[in-house]
Amino acid sequence: MVHQTRTQSEAQLENEMIEQLVGQGFERVSIPSVQALQDNFRTQINKLNEENLEGHALSDKEFERLLLKIEGKSVFESAKILRDKEIISRDDDSILYLKLFDTQNHQNNFLQVTHQTTVVGRYTNRYDVTLLFNGLPLVQIELKRRGLHFAEGFNQIMRYRKDSYGGLFNFLQVFVVSNGVDTKYFANSDREPMKSLMFFWSDDANKRITKLDAFTASFLNPVMLQNVLSKYMIINETDKHLMVMRPYQIYAVERILHQTIEKEENGYVWHTTGSGKTLTSFKASELLAQQEDIKKVIFLVDRKDLDSQTMEEFNKFEKDSVDRTTKTGVLVKQLKDPNRKRIITTIQKMAHAVKTERYRDVMKLYENEKVVFVIDECHRSQFGEMNLLIKRHFKRAQYIGFTGTPRFVDNKSQDGRTTSDLFQDCLHTYLIKDAIHDGNVLGFSVEYIRTMKGKDGIDDVTKVPGIDQQELWLADTRIDMIARHITSIHSNKTHNKKYTGLLTAESIPAAIKYYDAFKKIDSGIKIASIFSFGTNEESVEGEEHSRHSLERIMEDFNQEFGSNHTTENFAAYFADVSKKVKSAQIDLLIVVDMFLTGFDAKTLSTLYVDRPLKHHSLIQAYSRTNRVEGPKKQYGNIVCYRNLKDETDTAVRLFSQTGDTETVLMKRYDQYLADFKDQLDQLLDIAVSPEAVDDLEGESKQKEFVISFRDLTRILTKLKTFVEYDFNQPDMGISEQTYKDFRSKYLLLYENDKNAKDKVSVINDIDFEIELMQTDKINVDYILELLRNTNFENKNERDAAVRRAIKEVNEASSDEMRLKRDLLLEFLQGVAPTLTNKDSINQKYHDFENKRRKREIQAMSEQVQVAEDRLEYFMKEYEYTGVSPDQEINDAIKAPFKEKRKRVQALKDFIYDNVRKYS
Repeated sequence: MVHQTRTQSEAQLENEMIEQLVGQGFERVSIPSVQALQDNFRTQINKLNEENLEGHALSDKEFERLLLKIEGKSVFESAKILRDKEIISRDDDSILYLKLFDTQNHQNNFLQVTHQTTVVGRYTNRYDVTLLFNGLPLVQIELKRRGLHFAEGFNQIMRYRKDSYGGLFNFLQVFVVSNGVDTKYFANSDREPMKSLMFFWSDDANKRITKLDAFTASFLNPVMLQNVLSKYMIINETDKHLMVMRPYQIYAVERILHQTIEKEENGYVWHTTGSGKTLTSFKASELLAQQEDIKKVIFLVDRKDLDSQTMEEFNKFEKDSVDRTTKTGVLVKQLKDPNRKRIITTIQKMAHAVKTERYRDVMKLYENEKVVFVIDECHRSQFGEMNLLIKRHFKRAQYIGFTGTPRFVDNKSQDGRTTSDLFQDCLHTYLIKDAIHDGNVLGFSVEYIRTMKGKDGIDDVTKVPGIDQQELWLADTRIDMIARHITSIHSNKTHNKKYTGLLTAESIPAAIKYYDAFKKIDSGIKIASIFSFGTNEESVEGEEHSRHSLERIMEDFNQEFGSNHTTENFAAYFADVSKKVKSAQIDLLIVVDMFLTGFDAKTLSTLYVDRPLKHHSLIQAYSRTNRVEGPKKQYGNIVCYRNLKDETDTAVRLFSQTGDTETVLMKRYDQYLADFKDQLDQLLDIAVSPEAVDDLEGESKQKEFVISFRDLTRILTKLKTFVEYDFNQPDMGISEQTYKDFRSKYLLLYENDKNAKDKVSVINDIDFEIELMQTDKINVDYILELLRNTNFENKNERDAAVRRAIKEVNEASSDEMRLKRDLLLEFLQGVAPTLTNKDSINQKYHDFENKRRKREIQAMSEQVQVAEDRLEYFMKEYEYTGVSPDQEINDAIKAPFKEKRKRVQALKDFIYDNVRKYS
């Protein structure tokens, strides 16, 4: 077991973990090099395939053929190869089928543990602990000594990815990082992994398991780990990348399998909105379909939920799994096909198939067969006539429901039933408080804005008996006032429109009034609106039909985005709006009910509410804003223009199953401001001024400054989203300029640390969280946008635009801008003043970049004596695969040993920096 000591080193942590793994059934082996890894793989693969090999182990040539087939592939391709059989020709020309990993009978796999394997790539790296299955490295564990942040293990793995991973190490499926006290795991990928996709492990009651010894006993237990590797990873065909399920998803699927196979009863899973229910339900249906006694697994969704987003999500997990047609005949054909074990369809199509005479023969086949219905968003789709039709027909069916907001007695359906009435047992819960605690969704910052106050001290005039409330809520003065208020706060709420917002109104007339109010005040916000129009709507004299209003709104949208939508093809407009909200091309979308349930967009950060909401409707609406995106998005912003305080607190308590609201609802502005001032005092104790940072003696003091300033910036990020936010010295205790000067010192330390590649430093142990420091949306496109809106025929306007762009470039702090700063400044100072109104800014910059890059390639070609076309080939290889073609680079350089080594390193550094700079 791993025991905590005051001075426990990485080596001690490593050795004690290995001892524990050996006790759990792993064989300890020494794999000091890549050659040793290949030799061991050969031995293990011969053992695993002993029966197929018929006493004849793989010869040198046969093993070479196997390596040629499986090595050097992408992580995505390697994951597919791992789970399949490999076919190779034997020396006698016979065909041999080889298994790399037994996904069905785990007892056949050979489990080993090794440590400190040395791999030479761009730099020489030694990997801490590697778990081998049949000789293939499938799990990599990176350890940091106690006292360091475990995220440094993540940073080290990122360096390995760039510097040395390749060959058989592309079979790595899962990474684990730990400092002994905190431990997380995440999936390997050809993409750059994100820290937000590192997960804590937990038990089935959602209690975190963070200490390394407990994590090793639970997650790295051979049974659980092989289940994760064989059953609970997803090969995403659409995006070509690998995913691993979170613990609560795994436990939910295990409970579903038990309920349907062992108990043969119904049940439902309550996992909070935004926690990945679709993935969990899809994986459950996939595993259920593998059971022989289950004739069909039917994944059932409501038609209104099967939008383009949901279809895309399903098809990521299994290509072409969703029938996009509206024809019931396609569903019946799938039911008739005995090889089609799993079907994804809508409740509307299934109900139609059941009641239609011409489909009776096919439907009768399943009347008394074991069929499992897996039902997404069951809080909406299971209360109604269609559900009864289906249940009456499939007499042996079992029903497994998924919901983020179940119906209880307090929020029961119109017919008085609850989710438990329909599905009986709740199989697993993962509540909003659990998801916030784990960092899988964000909490909410809710602000209540009063928009009217009566005379004679009446605080809420809407509660006065006999008053016409609709007249008050829809008063032109009030709508105009709210539109102007949203305009004034929207940039702060969305970090200068990096994110986007929804405004939900009580009715279609209210939504239209809001749309027109924003258009009238020329808000500078890109507005769109969407709602369902009534086909047979009653005409009222002097009022615009809702369809005509939507046509008018669509015309504005078409003009803004160059599209051609009409109400005749509403679905295309819906899909386009959805896409543009997700890419933050729309700043504010005005809705009534649409987009308030089932819509996932990480870019959506703010919800403005001017309507009644309660119970599940309130939590569903608020939850549109709480998807995790990055350090800048600290919580979902909710701005209520009605007093929903009681309704909010009631809903949060109901769906958190707790008596308080503190986990879910964030603190008030004044509380965060007090936190900011406390943290500022700590910072000033370390460095009384920005200049004093230069005088900090030793790296330990610099580390204190970095941590203190980073924590100050985290609080500032939260403050910026509040209506009250204003960076002034009397309120904040520091001027904005002084803060920016401190930030410059922080970034300088970051740059120094990044450039000191071979130096061991305490600052290396810090996660700088540079994204928090970046100026929002200041990137190349933003700078070029400043020029696109310039009249170059007017010298004063042109010069002013160029000066502003240069100022923005000099002040910007993102990684991208630091890499491109010199490029952009040269373009702005040399090329921009020569532009005319006829020039394409994008093309001019593209041409300029290409010339600069060509010049740099020519200079490097001369320096290392390698032809330009070869150098460009090396760069394309690295750009495409993320792996440096080291052997080819080595072969291309002809020089004496010392000089060759120097040139090889110079060329590798150039490729790495150049690709980052120009990509």
